[in-house]
Amino acid sequence: MLGRLGRFCQRRRRLVLMAWVLLVAVGFGVGGQIFDRLEPTRGGSASESIRGLELLNDVSPYDGQVVAVLDGISAGDPALADLAEELQLLGGVGRVSWPGSPDGQRLVATDGEGVAFVVDLDRNLDDQDEAVAAVESVLRQAERDGPADVIVGGDLLLFDEINEQIQKDIAFAELIALPITLVVMVLIFGGLLAAGLPIVAAVASIAGALLCLLGFSTVLDLDPNVVPVTTFMGLGLAIDYSLLMVSRFREERGRGLSVDDAVVRTAETAGRTILFSALTVATALSGLFVFAEPIFRAIAAAGVAVVLIALLAAVTLVPALLAALGHRIKAPTAPLPDDGAFSRLAARVQRRPWSVALSVSVGLVVLGAPVLGVTFANGGSELLPAEFESRQVDEALAARFPGGGTDPVTVVSRSTTEQLRTWAANVLPELPDGLVAAVTPPVALRDGVSVLSVVPDGTSQGDTAKSLVAELRGDPAPGESYVTGQAAILVDFQHSIASRAPWAFALVALATLVLLFLMTGSIVVPIKALVMNTVSLGATFGALVWIFADGHLEGLLGFEATGAIETWVPVLVFAFAFGLSMDYEVFLLARIKETYDAQPAGLKDNDAAVRLGLQRSGRIITCAALLVVIVFAGFATAQMLGIKQMGVALALAVAVDATIVRCLLVPATMTLLGEANWWAPAPLRRLHTRFGLRESEHVEPVREPARL
Repeated sequence: MLGRLGRFCQRRRRLVLMAWVLLVAVGFGVGGQIFDRLEPTRGGSASESIRGLELLNDVSPYDGQVVAVLDGISAGDPALADLAEELQLLGGVGRVSWPGSPDGQRLVATDGEGVAFVVDLDRNLDDQDEAVAAVESVLRQAERDGPADVIVGGDLLLFDEINEQIQKDIAFAELIALPITLVVMVLIFGGLLAAGLPIVAAVASIAGALLCLLGFSTVLDLDPNVVPVTTFMGLGLAIDYSLLMVSRFREERGRGLSVDDAVVRTAETAGRTILFSALTVATALSGLFVFAEPIFRAIAAAGVAVVLIALLAAVTLVPALLAALGHRIKAPTAPLPDDGAFSRLAARVQRRPWSVALSVSVGLVVLGAPVLGVTFANGGSELLPAEFESRQVDEALAARFPGGGTDPVTVVSRSTTEQLRTWAANVLPELPDGLVAAVTPPVALRDGVSVLSVVPDGTSQGDTAKSLVAELRGDPAPGESYVTGQAAILVDFQHSIASRAPWAFALVALATLVLLFLMTGSIVVPIKALVMNTVSLGATFGALVWIFADGHLEGLLGFEATGAIETWVPVLVFAFAFGLSMDYEVFLLARIKETYDAQPAGLKDNDAAVRLGLQRSGRIITCAALLVVIVFAGFATAQMLGIKQMGVALALAVAVDATIVRCLLVPATMTLLGEANWWAPAPLRRLHTRFGLRESEHVEPVREPARL
């Protein structure tokens, strides 16, 4: 099938190239609209906190806030009343809270040198953006006309700033990564033309990714974080796969094949490896469908689509480009030698397989130790750079205003305010000391819903706040009631992830085992790969906690530690890094298996196959990993902390996997297992004989193997 596809792309290269040019034009011309369709997602609608939040939103007369801090002005200044009146008269403003309001004392800075305004917008707005702009304009004018310095934030402006920063982060990361990637590939291939083909495929994949995301936005709620994580995954895979195709093409040309025959041969061999790799990566991402949270399901759908686009670019666009330009790509004058740096490294490992396997395994486990003390949080304005006003507003409220800016735990109940007040009078005094900092009296909303706010002692998402959620849920309020708020959302989010993660891992593991079995005919090699990748990921998670939660490398990476890891990051790192780890596993195993199968029957030599397989794939794995690390490192320059965490984690995962695991741990363990690597029960062997996916019949001959 892949050979026929390669022949089609070689013969109809103009048609294929025109189709991709059209896709790129439409992708960048239309796909950019995706940024206007993004909206934050909090969690699965089945959780108590989200159901309570949805009920609260349904009955509340307000939707969204603009919050301003006026510094350098006292609460008694008469200009404040004029400002409040002017804001209240604006169209779309439902309520203005300020120091002169009934509960205005909380809006006066504890140092007496500042005040805060909270503007709640009406729920039934025709144009929310226009109302926000009007409120912001009045507040900016107040700064120009009066003595106070004004900073403006709130949830609506916060989301706009996050969306704006994500677009900047993506553009900057691509601006950094693509030129460096091109330079590195010129050094790898020794020519600009061969180096440029993977870049062309990567750009085409980004265009396709934007189109896919735009399509998914019509049926799914896409969180702003969906765009960067799927974009840099598609970018990395497209470069990975295209690099493998171009390298194999040059290799086949070095064996004397014509351009046309080399294109077909490349599609048959490298195309098969890429197909397996794409299936394993897509399988890993499919595990995200198990989770109930919209952000994971959206990334799963978009991620699988992006992987397929990268695959399609590699097996259609790249062969067409090779057919059109391959005669101008410099090819080796002779086949690559089987005795080189990687075969010698494998030989040294094979002399002491036990010591290498144990030392590497222990080292990876030690690197993963910090994950045992990890703390998670759902980040807000602290994810933004310090110069953004939304963050400055939240920091000012936390540092200078009563309550420290701590978000309350909210009890939403279908009951009267009197019933809710009675419940609170009975329950709250019985709570353990140190949980409650303040209580806001119950407020009646429409449809018989009442709301009670309980401010925890400490931070909005700290252990005290989470304990308060558990206590309030342990003795529910009257009627149909829910406990919601930031802490409750975090508790439910973590619980959902913890309960579904084993099922997601089981799905990914089972599908990966099946795919690797179909490729190798062994059940030992897939199980070993699964174990090694799990240990390698543990080391990545440990490094992630050490860097970001513990605050190491703050200056080098340009961030401020929050003491926690974004809750969604480890889940996505697992899915993406697991897929990439299997990507390189497939690259390596394909060559080892190919070499092993080419050996004469009765003279099979597992150790020689491992040495030759590593020699023939080691360079391409190292180069591919280097390029992917460059791509992910580009995203590690992001100002958004969650994206930075993803970029650093994936760069570390790829670097560890392509060096320590592939070059040391794999040869060591495969040497220890010997011929048992290829064992499978007789029924499964017969199954593989009938249904297994194999290399084409024209298997590369085994030349003189590297010796110990």
